[in-house]
Amino acid sequence: MKYIIIIGDGMADLPISELGGKTILQAAGKPNMDYMAGHGRMGLAVTVPDGYPPGSDVANMSIFGYDPAVYYTGRSPLEALSMGVSLQGNDLAFRTNLITIGNADGTVGSDGPSLEDAYIVDYSGGHISSEEAEELIRAVNAELGNSRFKFYPGISYRHLLVAQDNFGKELVFTPPHDITGKKAADYFPKGGDAARIYLEMMAASYPILKDHPVNKKRIAEGKPPANCIWFWGQGNAPKFELFEKIHHKTGAVISAVDLLKGIGICAGLNVIEVEGATGFLDTNYKGKADAAIEALKTEDFVFVHIEAPDECGHIGNYNMKMRAVADLDSKIVGPLLKYATSLNEPCRILVMPDHPTPVALKTHTCDPIPFILYDTRETETDGIFAYDEDSARNGSFGIVPAFDLVSLMIENEKQ
Repeated sequence: MKYIIIIGDGMADLPISELGGKTILQAAGKPNMDYMAGHGRMGLAVTVPDGYPPGSDVANMSIFGYDPAVYYTGRSPLEALSMGVSLQGNDLAFRTNLITIGNADGTVGSDGPSLEDAYIVDYSGGHISSEEAEELIRAVNAELGNSRFKFYPGISYRHLLVAQDNFGKELVFTPPHDITGKKAADYFPKGGDAARIYLEMMAASYPILKDHPVNKKRIAEGKPPANCIWFWGQGNAPKFELFEKIHHKTGAVISAVDLLKGIGICAGLNVIEVEGATGFLDTNYKGKADAAIEALKTEDFVFVHIEAPDECGHIGNYNMKMRAVADLDSKIVGPLLKYATSLNEPCRILVMPDHPTPVALKTHTCDPIPFILYDTRETETDGIFAYDEDSARNGSFGIVPAFDLVSLMIENEKQ
């Protein structure tokens, strides 16, 4: 038996008036997912347990089979693992976004407002390239890094700060993708004396970045400058029980996102790098599908994560999000479904988002998400030929904790 888990990050949504009251999943073209819905079983999964914020860290940890109540220590430590940054003792990792700040109307001038008076224009610095971002983060580290703080470059706008001695662990930070278009000062770090130090670093990054040659070039090209840093998601090093020890199965992870790779590393899974995987609409879909097929020749499980629907949800563009879902269906689900049905052994495919990212809200919610479990033998079916939020509510699985889904896939595998 082989197993495929396909995660369309954030692809669940709310009804959208411009789509005639349909959700993204109801409006987007996705014949492969609809086929599996009609020939498999559906339900709703709770990926974010009560008491946790609806972040991709908690939600994806659940999908991988790990109960956040047992294993969760924060988002950034997982990203640190993927970046090859080893956290020791009381080292505290922070996600460090490169963001765009500017005026209330969204304009960004060469002499824009200070962070105190600025608004969050773009949580991703215009989805800045990794190459450009590395130059900027190294410039920040050269000016602000010291024996207590060190900055590490990551992918696109997603970077890392490591602070020693749990400095700032008690503080409350707000993810910048939750506050696009809002005044930065309303969401400054809170909760202790250390907040002042982190705010000073965030403010000090603006004069370093706004006149950097990378940003001058971006402005000349009509792109948003990545002119400020923003901290959030702090935590210490996690300790996971190995996936193979729990489930007696091997597995691999394919994602453009350090968070997912970090979960895979913690779980002892094989993390596969795919050239051209960006975490956005321009990602290398074919490379991911091909890598998944190759991995299944030696692994029992493969987790394939696509970030683009979530990014489009944060942007608030329903047309882009529909494209992301359609691309996921045709370029990932389709090829993997075709491969699965060609195998000389059964294969089970689980398709699901990690959480909703409604375009109207531009942020995550913790609502239960729709999932499909398809078995190539088609031994059990719900006969509902549409994959969406409403159809899944009528699925035979009902509502289940997401961290039980891996075990559910494995149960009765010899049927």
